[in-house]
Amino acid sequence: MSPRPAPDLDLRRDQITQAARSVAETEGWEAVTMRRLASELGVTQPVIYSAFAGGRQALIDAVALGGFDAIATALEGVPAEPLARMQAYLAFATEQPHIYEAMFSMPSGLEFGTGTGPDALQRAFAGIRAAFPGPDVTEAEVAWATVHGLATLEISKRLPPARSDARLDYAHRHLSKN
Repeated sequence: MSPRPAPDLDLRRDQITQAARSVAETEGWEAVTMRRLASELGVTQPVIYSAFAGGRQALIDAVALGGFDAIATALEGVPAEPLARMQAYLAFATEQPHIYEAMFSMPSGLEFGTGTGPDALQRAFAGIRAAFPGPDVTEAEVAWATVHGLATLEISKRLPPARSDARLDYAHRHLSKN
């Protein structure tokens, strides 16, 4: 009998990450456990830990990185104009609230704000910076903080979505030099 081929670790990580996203989207992050994911995928818990040696935190960070990659792609897919980028950002956050939660509300081992973090984080911030290209990153940081605050308040239903466009228009007028 020949030995079994080694599993594709990247494929395994992707499968586990997708399962975590699926459980989080339907039941929330509290339902995402390594035991639950092993059951969902029909594997043992050691298989899950072999892909994510850092445990649940490493898994959540992987989901967050995927979210940063997706939001960067969404931002890059619209013109580098402030209102368009803010609309794309808010749409991503409100359409994928559990992914956004992993990105910003849950504890994270990801490095923020240093310029040396993972590529996905740098691309996401560059998507905002392209629309707010001041002499330093301050204008982009304030724009990001503004749209992030709006997203967080809309996701938590503390601001009604009916006035979302009006809030973005107001933020655009006050943040843009044009």
